[in-house]
Amino acid sequence: MVDDWSIVDDFLEPLALMAAFFLIILGIMWGIYASYEANRRKSWRKLTGVDDWDFDITKFLKVLTFLGFIVGIFSILTGAAGLILDMPPSIAYSTTTANEVNYFTSIFLIFFGILTLMKPLNDLPIASIIGFAVSTLITVAVLAGIMYLGISISTTIAVILIVLFLIIFGIVVVTIKFYTAGLMFLSKIISWPPIAILLVIFCFIQGFVLLVLGTSIV
Repeated sequence: MVDDWSIVDDFLEPLALMAAFFLIILGIMWGIYASYEANRRKSWRKLTGVDDWDFDITKFLKVLTFLGFIVGIFSILTGAAGLILDMPPSIAYSTTTANEVNYFTSIFLIFFGILTLMKPLNDLPIASIIGFAVSTLITVAVLAGIMYLGISISTTIAVILIVLFLIIFGIVVVTIKFYTAGLMFLSKIISWPPIAILLVIFCFIQGFVLLVLGTSIV
């Protein structure tokens, strides 16, 4: 019988050793965020003299959202894997500095992985989308239960279902916005081009010294 935990370890161990690599990926991702924000805030023209970018912002935002989810999830997993397994962020780091986790790198990856996930959500009505989906599922489930019990759908029941949908929708939307507002606001601040560029530079430098030099600047 295969140990279930060994399968998890086999998946997490390579991720933990790729922490330095994902720092660089995070840097690239936030560089893209900075470029997008610069264009959207019309500050790119001031910096470069270019009047406009020749691409579809809507399509670009969809791609950006997808990339943000992927990079964010793997950054969180990578940081968590290092902490859970007490593993170094790169092979070079394990041989030249210490064969143990670099806590700063792991925590940095988890924190900015979460912000990387949250950043595209600033530009999407994610709370409304989730609220609509949850409300629809619950309302449909209640309707299915009513039909299963053989109760006829009267005007009163229809009104109750509509009211139920609206109440659940409102509760879910408000709850999601309440718990994610702070993170979304912080990600929006960090994506301001001057701050994002500093973050990009740090990710590149820290990733390079971990991956190549086997040490850490922090």
